[in-house]
Amino acid sequence: MKNGILASAGWIALSMAAPAAAQQLDNPAEAFGQRPAVSSIALSPSGNRVTYLGPGPGEETRAYVADVTGGQSSIVSVSDGDPMELDWCRFVNEERLVCSVSALMRAELQIYPVNRLFAIDDDSSDARSLGQRDNIFRRNRQFEGSIVDWLPDDDDRITMSRTYVPEQNRGATRIVDRDEGLGVVLIDTRTGRTERIEPPVRQNIRFLSDGYGTVRMKATISRRGATGMAGETINYYYRTADSDEWREFGSYNMVDDTGFYPLVVDRALNAVYGLDKHDGRDALFRITLNDTLDRELIYAHPEVDVSRLVRLGRERRVIGVGYSEDENIVVYFDPEYEALHEALSNALPGNPEIIFLDASDDESRLLVRAVGPTNPGRYYVFHKATGALNEILLARPALEGVTLAEVRPVRYPAADGTMIPGYLTLPPGSDGQNLPAIVLPHGGPEWRTFLSFDWLAQFFAHQGYAVLQPNFRGSYGYGEDWLVENGFQSWATAIGDVNDGARWLVSEGVANADQLAAVGWSYGGYAALQSGVIDPGLFKAIVAIAPVTDLPALRQDAMAFFGGRNAAEYLGSGPHILAGSPARNAARITAPVLLFHGDEDINVDIGQSRRMHDRLGDAGTQSELVVFEGLDHGLRDSAVRIRMLERSDTFLRMALGLEDPS
Repeated sequence: MKNGILASAGWIALSMAAPAAAQQLDNPAEAFGQRPAVSSIALSPSGNRVTYLGPGPGEETRAYVADVTGGQSSIVSVSDGDPMELDWCRFVNEERLVCSVSALMRAELQIYPVNRLFAIDDDSSDARSLGQRDNIFRRNRQFEGSIVDWLPDDDDRITMSRTYVPEQNRGATRIVDRDEGLGVVLIDTRTGRTERIEPPVRQNIRFLSDGYGTVRMKATISRRGATGMAGETINYYYRTADSDEWREFGSYNMVDDTGFYPLVVDRALNAVYGLDKHDGRDALFRITLNDTLDRELIYAHPEVDVSRLVRLGRERRVIGVGYSEDENIVVYFDPEYEALHEALSNALPGNPEIIFLDASDDESRLLVRAVGPTNPGRYYVFHKATGALNEILLARPALEGVTLAEVRPVRYPAADGTMIPGYLTLPPGSDGQNLPAIVLPHGGPEWRTFLSFDWLAQFFAHQGYAVLQPNFRGSYGYGEDWLVENGFQSWATAIGDVNDGARWLVSEGVANADQLAAVGWSYGGYAALQSGVIDPGLFKAIVAIAPVTDLPALRQDAMAFFGGRNAAEYLGSGPHILAGSPARNAARITAPVLLFHGDEDINVDIGQSRRMHDRLGDAGTQSELVVFEGLDHGLRDSAVRIRMLERSDTFLRMALGLEDPS
């Protein structure tokens, strides 16, 4: 297809439902709190079908297959979340899928994650596990492995990394399977027959291939002496195109984020794309996998980090590179996709962000997602030959026709004069003045807020609050200087930026100083609580979801896991550990606090919230802790999220002296 044709947005024929008329919500918490109707989606090799995940009641998740031209979706598999949860499904061929499930398992007092891979036909028949077979002599595996290649030229087979666990003592017999570690196999998803490609080695943690089953790179992790815990260094090895010999490639340090991090091997160019630092920011490099490892800078941005490669289809062909300023931007290497991206963006209402999610094997059909701050997500299939763009799914049908709040990028000054980027969401129809306001710091801490749909921010804006989401120092995406040490070791800077955002809202006339609140999830919950420690009285109410509250306890909790020593180094040691723990400084917090936490959270143990609640009670500060049984860090249950929104809104209105909007 010629680029000149695609440059005209009017050439694209839209086929979708007419937009719904504006509607009022009887229960806003129910509409905004429901889990997305689509959480993972992929196109079949022909492009005629899609598979996707959608929520059922409670923690249930369902895998569907549907024809892109219409008709009912059929259920292929269901997980109830007790304990297994579907994570994704993709097509092996037109009739067979591979799916991943994960779970949190409990061994005495310890909760740990596991994952499994299985293949299944689209009519729910012929299900088959893809992992190593268990027996009475082999302890359970924690992680099964991952897909290395989908092999577009094959029918039933895939290449996967597989975890091997050795058999224990079998008594008198000498026939004992001693294989241990991560290897690579070519596996027939229908028969289960395997062909070993790479032998398992205990230190292996990752493999990269050329997209067609040839392994070109592997990663091993260093160990910390007798403890056997993960070291901070990942060592990479590579093969030249004409050799099976492993050669040293380089290393990457996980704690201080230094070194080249490989992303994908390009078979045609005999090279690997990856991220490394350039002028203090992540940039995209390409290194030829030859004797001299020739290195080339492909793309760098002068102000922000390169954050992702844009890849397409089962081959995962590289078509561009992405970064985020105020908006998410993609620089396309392929002129056809650059023109198509522009044409689709212009053709769809509101000029949304266009994301190419997947493609048929011949790339004649594309799976496209359109999303934006006021567009929760719409899914389309684009036919290149006809120019037809067919809408197939909505991410959040409960919000169809609802007027959502506009979001705009802002900059505000921190106490030292540094301009802090963020996003301001104002209630629909408001004049943006003298409003109750919420500062909503993101999790991570090495994450950032993007100019896209955010269900928490949109819910609170719908309820009449102005919402500021700051990308404080400690956020990812703005270079290593912006990260400082990190949001825990440099918490004083990060939390200072959050609080300065609240003061800016007041100085601009957006917020009423007597009606300021802080709300956050994970590190965002930590930031909300620590804000109350360093500036008591600034916020009149605090809502913290699954927050970190005690840094020494967080260090200790991390030691139960393989990467515990790395986590301890990330948190650091010294006076900042105690001063930066809101649970150990609870007496300074004067605002009422509402805490939410799942009791099977392995990211942040529920003991963090219980400790905070108890210390606030000892200090005489109003505190409420809501515990969600059987749920992890993400609270993947629509009913629970709805309850959380309803309780949060009621709590904030009482604390801030607001009227009920109904």
